[in-house]
Amino acid sequence: MCLGIPGQIVDIVDDENSIAKVDVNGVKRNVSVALVRPDGIAPGDWVLIHVGFAMSKIDEHEAQETTKALQLLGQPYTDELNMLHQSQIE
Repeated sequence: MCLGIPGQIVDIVDDENSIAKVDVNGVKRNVSVALVRPDGIAPGDWVLIHVGFAMSKIDEHEAQETTKALQLLGQPYTDELNMLHQSQIE
């Protein structure tokens, strides 16, 4: 199962190619933010991530509520976090 997971932008690491470092539950990885750049993004903003792409910009409350809902899924959410951890860049 693939899930859209909230993450917080830590840094824009490649402005020209729209790549940002995003923190998802303590796991940091690079994702494409090209789809959300028109919304205006910056470090500290929250995005919903799926397969290496930020799909939409969300607010912190929505990020927290989405995380709570995902945690209720149990194993699929744990599996998704494990996959993220394996691809961690830091």
